[in-house]
Amino acid sequence: MRDGITGVFSIGIDRRFADELARGVLAEQGDDPLALADMLILVPTRRSVRALREAFLRATDGKPTLLPNMAPLGDVDDGDWEAASGDGAALALPPAIEPAEREALLAELVARFRDDRGQPIAQSAAQALKLARELASLLDELAIDGVPFEKLEALVEENFASHWLRTLRFLAIVGEHWPAILTNLGRIDALDRRTRLLRLQAERWRATPPATRIIAAGSTGSQPATRELLSVIAGLPNGAVVLPGLDREMDEASWAALAPSHPQFGLRELLAALKQDRQAVPDWPGGPGDAARRQLITELMRPAETSEGWTRPSAAALDHVTRADCATPHQEASVIALAMRDALETPARTAALVTPDRDLARRVAAELRRWQIEVDDSAGQSLADSAPATLLRALVTAVDADFAPVDLLALLKHPLCTLGLSRPALLDAARRLDRKGLRGLKPAPGLSALKALIGEKKFGDPADRRQVVDLIDRLEAAVADLTAPMAAGAAPHLLLDATLAAAERLSPVETLWSGEAGEALADALARLRIAWTDRPAIAGGEWPALLTTMLATETLRPRFGRHPRLAIWGPLEARLQRADLLILGGLNEGTWPPSVETGPWINRPMRDKLGLPQPERRIGLSAHDFASALAAERVLLTRAEREGGAPTVPSRWLARLDALFGYDPERSAAAPEYIQRGRHELLAWADQLDAADAYRPRTRPLPTPPLEARPTELTVSDVEQWRRDPYGLYARRILGLKPLDPLEQELGAAERGSHLHDALDEFLKAYPSGVLPSDALRIFEEMGERHLATVLAAPAERAFWWPRFQRLAHWFIAVENARRAAGTRLLGGEIDGSLTVGPLTIRGRADRIDEIEPEGWEIIDYKTGRVPSPKELEGLFAPQLLLEAAMAEQGGFRKIDGKARTTHLAYWQANGLGDGGTQKEIKESDALVGQMMALVSRMVAHFGNPATPYEALPWPEFVPHFNDYAHLERAAEWSSSGGGDE
Repeated sequence: MRDGITGVFSIGIDRRFADELARGVLAEQGDDPLALADMLILVPTRRSVRALREAFLRATDGKPTLLPNMAPLGDVDDGDWEAASGDGAALALPPAIEPAEREALLAELVARFRDDRGQPIAQSAAQALKLARELASLLDELAIDGVPFEKLEALVEENFASHWLRTLRFLAIVGEHWPAILTNLGRIDALDRRTRLLRLQAERWRATPPATRIIAAGSTGSQPATRELLSVIAGLPNGAVVLPGLDREMDEASWAALAPSHPQFGLRELLAALKQDRQAVPDWPGGPGDAARRQLITELMRPAETSEGWTRPSAAALDHVTRADCATPHQEASVIALAMRDALETPARTAALVTPDRDLARRVAAELRRWQIEVDDSAGQSLADSAPATLLRALVTAVDADFAPVDLLALLKHPLCTLGLSRPALLDAARRLDRKGLRGLKPAPGLSALKALIGEKKFGDPADRRQVVDLIDRLEAAVADLTAPMAAGAAPHLLLDATLAAAERLSPVETLWSGEAGEALADALARLRIAWTDRPAIAGGEWPALLTTMLATETLRPRFGRHPRLAIWGPLEARLQRADLLILGGLNEGTWPPSVETGPWINRPMRDKLGLPQPERRIGLSAHDFASALAAERVLLTRAEREGGAPTVPSRWLARLDALFGYDPERSAAAPEYIQRGRHELLAWADQLDAADAYRPRTRPLPTPPLEARPTELTVSDVEQWRRDPYGLYARRILGLKPLDPLEQELGAAERGSHLHDALDEFLKAYPSGVLPSDALRIFEEMGERHLATVLAAPAERAFWWPRFQRLAHWFIAVENARRAAGTRLLGGEIDGSLTVGPLTIRGRADRIDEIEPEGWEIIDYKTGRVPSPKELEGLFAPQLLLEAAMAEQGGFRKIDGKARTTHLAYWQANGLGDGGTQKEIKESDALVGQMMALVSRMVAHFGNPATPYEALPWPEFVPHFNDYAHLERAAEWSSSGGGDE
């Protein structure tokens, strides 16, 4: 064994850290096969340990080797230190409190806190838990930086705004009670324990230097306890500290000007703690590296204060980089997936996506599945979104909503829900329930009310009704023990017990808890059950949100079945990792680097007073991760130019890269080669990925049903559809296609109009003729109040619409009085009529018919919405009143004696706007009526020919205002491809 290399070293950012470290260690130990076993290497994370093991495997060409003891600095526990140090005596520290128990206790403290008005600062249990997590992060920061709780109490006396003082008083209370709670439990915070552990280990090695060779590698010493331990290791006789990517080529002015957001800031702080001069730090033994890449990163990250010294690197420094600025996150995911798939074309080649954007990571994983590739995602998947967890969430949501249609169907159609039936039988019953009982207006709450509603519905087969009732009975029995505690409120652990019991009645136990997701959920719920036992009761309505929040931080990590050469890493997990192609995704401001937030508990001045680092320090760590990744063998940089329809801001590092090479994206100058590569290759590939080989659009639908299938009886509304859109009439009347009513349908304009018609009709039937009573306005308003009660039940709806009805009432009564004074007489309201044109019978219902002179009738149509335009009337695209006039002239209104010699037609726009309403008479209606009848005669003859098609939307200018069949007509497809005349 050779003499050990001791002191402080650096592996340049342009060298593969883990491989260089492994080769250096092997070279140091020479030919002694047992020497490595007597060595301890500390690296930042457990994933770094794995990466270093793989590096040793590569360095030895797979030869069996006794590896050093390797342990993580970032998440060390007793076992790691015992095994690594060779000392079996565990450090005497209390065990760490379980994270779930810690959150539950802190949430209880948060829930108890009141503001100056006695109101809780958390409006629900879920919000209390979210605030508790933020509070836990603050407690961790205090522990990491060694800030005592007494400093929080001192801040209360400072000159802060009143709401911050309230927060500080609460934090002081936490500082008083939280240590006592931990002491009673015999526990300490995990981060506090880790910090103490590191400091105790540092004291131990300082007092008694170990004989074991110790190397700490890859850490930037961002935490004080870590810096203290690294300082001790650097001074050990057999100790060495290997820094990641120390920039010794940066000029002294830039080094002195480093801000916390600079990637070298943490290393400068660490060197100060190690009492080392930057220029005195030697390179770790190994290859010379790539000087051009080092210069590129040095200049790219040069502080703004010395930017006048910028030196443009050679364009060749970016030969290993490709950049793709994508239009959308979807395109970005496609580009990344294509790059990863392309890497697999080369044997043994590896590729990894590094991004802090979890949405992007999920999109890329989904895109890779088009090639049946399952990628290893270091962050795992959200357990809350797994199948068994979504069943629990759907269950409590449905119970809380009292089985409202949307939530009920979400539960019944969940893939794990069976209720003791076969899956096809359950879905069949659920679909019948959907069609018969859940469509349209929202039914009364509760399963009992739903069962009563089903009893009133018509079923073609009594067995179908029994099937639906049996489904409701099974569901009612399954949730019986959950509905009561959710209605009355209960402690969270009791609600959890009831939820699990109900879930096991919904789904077979062997299905619910099987597989990786089921096992992970069972383990998480067991921990949560213990943590939330004996906590204060909550309202049942808070339980769905609380359960979701409880599960939000739980992660599901598949154990196998992932591709061995592809990976998705977060920036932290990517440290010390190696891949032939490294893809840096999500390079937008607010994502990478992350947005700067101080959290809800303390602000920037408070952080200064407490001695806590400002959040920009996190940007510095993020910058170091970016710079390290940029020096990889091959690099792809990606971003999305728009997200959610809004433009994004490119990451500051991309903007610096543009500026460094003199490229302005806003100008038309040619882009640098590394951007051109992305455009010509990856972006072009992504555009072609889902492009059709040949575009063959559908032509305009032209169905020609047989004559016996064509309708011989139409309503006046049907005639309007026939005129504007024959295909729509074909779909509705011949094919019998009718859209399903939406679930939980809102009462809208159509319902308001219908109820207003009813109020007007009731008033006119009560006072058909003569002078109106003096209190007619009051009477009409009372009728309106009664008829509109259901549609104006919501306070917001009433506040908006009732004043409009009152204006309408004033206008209507005034118009009625004037008309009656002029001798107008009501002949009928809501009265049916018909007429015959050849083999076709047309039926209609007139809102109102008045006699304004002997044998002179006025037909009135109430409109609460739009009124047909003169162009529509002249083009005969609004036939209702015209056909009703023809019925009047032919004596088609059988409840009215006689015929009309002359007819006047008018729309009454009763919308409550302006004066309350307007009367709009149709000019030259006599001529229009004749033209309309002539047109109907021609249409009857035309469509009497079996070769005549029911054409879709033949008049683009007069398409229906509401079209239930637009998705079948596909007008956008054929109208833009020459398939129809515009």
